[in-house]
Amino acid sequence: MREGSGRATNASAMLVLGIACDAFHNQPSIENKLGTQKATAPKACWKKKGIRGFSATTPIKKALNRQWRHNLQKTQNTEERLRNKNNHIKATKMQQNRFKAKGIFLDLDGTIVDSTGAYIEAAQTAFHALKMQPPQTSVLLEIPKRMEQHLTLDDITEGCTAKFMPIYLGAFRSITERKTQLLPNVSATLATLSQRSKLALITMRHVPNQVIQKELDYFGIAQYFTHVATGLDTAKPKPAPEALIRCREALGVDMCDCLIAGDSVSDMRAGKAAGAKTVALLSGLYRREELEQEQPDLVLPDLTALPEHVE
Repeated sequence: MREGSGRATNASAMLVLGIACDAFHNQPSIENKLGTQKATAPKACWKKKGIRGFSATTPIKKALNRQWRHNLQKTQNTEERLRNKNNHIKATKMQQNRFKAKGIFLDLDGTIVDSTGAYIEAAQTAFHALKMQPPQTSVLLEIPKRMEQHLTLDDITEGCTAKFMPIYLGAFRSITERKTQLLPNVSATLATLSQRSKLALITMRHVPNQVIQKELDYFGIAQYFTHVATGLDTAKPKPAPEALIRCREALGVDMCDCLIAGDSVSDMRAGKAAGAKTVALLSGLYRREELEQEQPDLVLPDLTALPEHVE
């Protein structure tokens, strides 16, 4: 009696499992399956495991795999749509950030040449001349940033700024030709830009124009510039707009058709004061956060990215 009851229980369990399996596969309805005389479905979907229970076999695994593949494909499709959307957004932004520039004003240090080594050596020379221990490199590189913003250096020079500055500037002028280097791929970039726009170089270095011309000749890029202005050419250098206004006149273009590209906050302030478009470059001493505070029209990693945005 017990043996028969056990077989009946197993048969009932197999029938229930078979019905569940058929429902999972969207096979004939449950009512139809209940109407069959033999519980054959469990044999297709389940197998005995000893005498205690059952384990899943291939049909269920296949169904699960189909569902998994479906979900994976759905995820991949979603990711592809997101990528396409992001690419479209980038393309739209790039199109919006394209300028029709008849005149382009370019900074020198940190934009065209890397002057980091010259800044450091000039500062070290000045400190040693004053019998002082030079501070760490990050502090030394604050000196040119503060100079162009007309901020005090007394906390760095220990109150000896009046003695420090002549030595520093003299050392910088004497080593720029030896320590400055043309930034990578800038020469080819200038060649491209000069075919689309007139280029003017505006530097805050207080040196005669011919000194800068000599440096440009040394790097083989002098021919790309229509006009060059130094700190000695204007009574009020950057961030005042005077240098940009004079360059605009020399180029014979309207300021609304000009842009300035540089690595400093003074470049951005001068550009905005003059009414030119402003492009901040991250190739110099200033961090992105410092430049973004000036709200430039565009931020780029370096000058080589500019041709993509100039028509």
